[in-house]
Formats: sequence, structure tokens, C-alpha cells
Amino acid sequence: MDNRNLTLMTDLYELTMMQGYFKSNTKQTVIFDVFYRSNPSGSAYAIMAGLEQVIDYIKELSFSIEDIEYLKNTGIFEDDFLDFLKKFRFSGAIYAIPEGSIIFPKEPLMKIIAPVMEAQLIETTILNIINHQSLIATKASRVVYAAQGDGIMEFGLRRAQGPDAGIYGARAAMIGGCIGTSNVLAGKLFDVPVKGTHAHSWIMSFPDEYTAFKTYASLYPDACILLVDTYDTLKSGVPNAIRVFQELKEQGVQLSFYGIRLDSGDLAYLSKKARKMLDEAGFSDAIISASSDLDEYLIDSLKTQCAAITSWGVGTNLITCKDNPSFGGVYKIAAVESQGTFIPKIKLSENSEKITNPGNKTIYRIYDKESRKIKADLIALESEIISEEEDLLLFDPVETWKKTLLKAGSFSLRKMLVPIFLEGNCVYTSPKVMDIRDYCSQELDTLWEESRRLINPHEVYVDLSDKLYQMKAELLENMR
Repeated sequence: MDNRNLTLMTDLYELTMMQGYFKSNTKQTVIFDVFYRSNPSGSAYAIMAGLEQVIDYIKELSFSIEDIEYLKNTGIFEDDFLDFLKKFRFSGAIYAIPEGSIIFPKEPLMKIIAPVMEAQLIETTILNIINHQSLIATKASRVVYAAQGDGIMEFGLRRAQGPDAGIYGARAAMIGGCIGTSNVLAGKLFDVPVKGTHAHSWIMSFPDEYTAFKTYASLYPDACILLVDTYDTLKSGVPNAIRVFQELKEQGVQLSFYGIRLDSGDLAYLSKKARKMLDEAGFSDAIISASSDLDEYLIDSLKTQCAAITSWGVGTNLITCKDNPSFGGVYKIAAVESQGTFIPKIKLSENSEKITNPGNKTIYRIYDKESRKIKADLIALESEIISEEEDLLLFDPVETWKKTLLKAGSFSLRKMLVPIFLEGNCVYTSPKVMDIRDYCSQELDTLWEESRRLINPHEVYVDLSDKLYQMKAELLENMR
């Protein structure tokens, strides 16, 4: 799972198009945008994740002798093209929104400026990485929001779609706000906290539940969370846990992180009953954690029912994003260089949602100066200068009569795309995952509460500058 050469992890047509460009001597520089069209899971936002793995991929991008031999044996590729691939390296530029940032539909998450063969080759892998991790990070942020400050632990490795999905899904879940993962390899690779309790099999391997609890508590007195639903939660599990806690207390063991876990049954009812039993026994600081096919909606419902749960282990529905298993990011050409100038390109479609935004673009995030909340994002041409010192008129690019005038001094601006690679060299240092997690938490605080609610959230406006809008309109008219 460390740095790997993923050069051949691509769709075949990327390579056949590369050969086509090579044979036709097509070498112009192009601009591709990575973006997505709609937010996952009914959210009003998404979270950018996976950039560090994209960086690793680009750094390792090269065709080995074995790669060349395999391609030769397919019978599809000619010798002169294969000779070209032997010396292939990425030489272009990549700009991206930093990991952990809030992102919105239709705006460039990444911008690739490179010779056409290079830009074409990297499409599939970039989408694979960004789509997966952004999806899981977004889902995790929703689960964390539903928990209202309680800790969320990522427990999904055994249900993830393969090793990479489990490992990088855990990474993304940490970025989205989880406090730890059960995935030990993810803990090692990304220096994130690993957490866990024990399984029902631990209980069942002992002569009785009490002995199983006592043995576990003696081994891990500083992290003693006992699973109480193997036989009967309220008649057996909780009483036996209390008995073990009392014995530890009598032995002078200082209980610091201890409690019970519920994994089945009516979690609201059982947690409230268990809370009362623990409190009456003098263990009011004991944790009640829960698992059992949780997601943001079930956690929100349990919170509404005043469930006495303060720690949550979320597995399948998080690591697979079960309700929305794909992110839908795409990679579209936006401009082609000709005689030193980028000529804007646009993709048409009978579906207006699939018409692309042309040209060499950047993104300005607009904040309300007083509240520091996001007012809107503005996609503009790279050559434009948007100033905080001038009034800014925003308008809906579809329903153009909807307009908002922001007075100079009432808003602040931030350019979202930052350089990652320039002339083939990486100029960006990825933060540690826990630092990205902290940054993501700050980013989420810039959203209005109306945009964070789980159901029917208020969408954040993504507008086009007047110059970009006019360019798009002219291209559409000319093509019509």
C-alpha cells in the first residue's frame, strides 16, 4: 500500500488515444478540469480528498520494461510509440483545491495543464482516487455532524470493497472527522489513531460472560469497553460489566476510558436502561458506545430519541457510502493551446447539466466578512481580477434574473486552486492526515447551518463571472 507505480491502472482508450496523438504528431498543450455534477447523499457540499495519493501517482508515473512488454504483447501498440513510452514522464502543471476543503458541483477541483498525451493518460487514475476518497470523506462528515460532538470511529474494513477501499476509505473518513479507525494498517500508513473493543467470539470462547469480561479488563484496564449484547444485554451483559468495573475499582485500578458497547437491539431503549443501571452502580462516567449498521440518519434519530450513547462505531454504511456508492467526478477538456493562446472548448449535450464550462478558469470563494460564512463560489477566467474593493454582482448562470449585489468591503475572497505540480515538479507538501482533519473541521464551520442539515439542505451558489458567462454563451451560439 506504499508508493506504487499505477501507470497501467488506466482505461485502454487512454493509451489508444495517446498512440493516436503520437502517430498524428499532436503535441499541443491542453487544459483538463476535474469536477463533479451533483453532491452525494443528498448533501449540499462535498469534501475534497485523495490529493496526496494523486501526487504519489504522478511522481511514480513511468512505464517499466515489464509494462512495455505487456503492451507490446497486446498487439495494439506500434514499436515507435512503445519506444516513446520508455522515456515518458509527466512534464505539465496541476492545480488543485487542497484536501479537506469544502467543494461544490461544477467547479474545477483540479486543473491539469499539460501536453495532450500526458493529460489524457492520467484521467482515469485521478478520477479513481479523487472520486473514492471525496465520497467517503463527505459521508463521514455527515455522520460526524449527526453525532453532535460525539466521537465517531470508523469500523468498516471488513465490509469495504477490497484492501485499497478499506485503507484509503479509512484515510478519507478521518479527514471527514472520525476520531479513529479500527484499521491498523491505515493507522500505520497515515499516523492516525486506531481504536477497537472486542468481538462476540471473545465472549463465546470463555466459559461464561463474566470471565470473558474480567479477562479482557485485566488486559486492557485503560481501554475497557465491554460488548454486552452476546446473550442478554440488560439481564446479563450490563450486570456482568458492572461487576467487573466494581472489582477493578476495589482493586484500586483507576478507570479512565471504560464502558459498554451495544451492537444490536433497540439502541435507544437499551442505552437508556443501561445508563440508569451504570449510574445507580456509581459509574456515571462510563461510556456507552454503539455500532450495528449505523449511518447519519439512524444516529440523528437516536439523538432525537435521547439515546444515552456518546460514542459511535460506524462501519458498512460509511466505508461503502451505501446510499450513494459513487461520486460522479468527471474529467473534461476546457481549452487547447494554439500559437501561445488557449482556445476555449465546450462540450455540448441535450442535458444542460452536462454542458461544460470552457476556458482556463480559477475559483474565488466569497465569504461574508462579518460571519466568515460562505456566500458563494465564483468561477472566473484565470486572467480576470476580482477585487474586494469593488462591488460584486453575482447572478445565477441558469436563471440569470436572480442576482445578488455584494457591496465592496462586505465580503472577502480566497482563490481555491493552488499549484501542485509546475513543469513536472511537485511544489506542494501534503499535510498529515490529522492536520487535514483539523482543517476540514474549520472548513465545515464556514458553512451555514442550513447547508449542513441532513435533509433538504440549502444549496450553496456556484456562479460564473460575467466574462466566463459571455464566453460560454458565445461558444454555444456559434456551435448552434
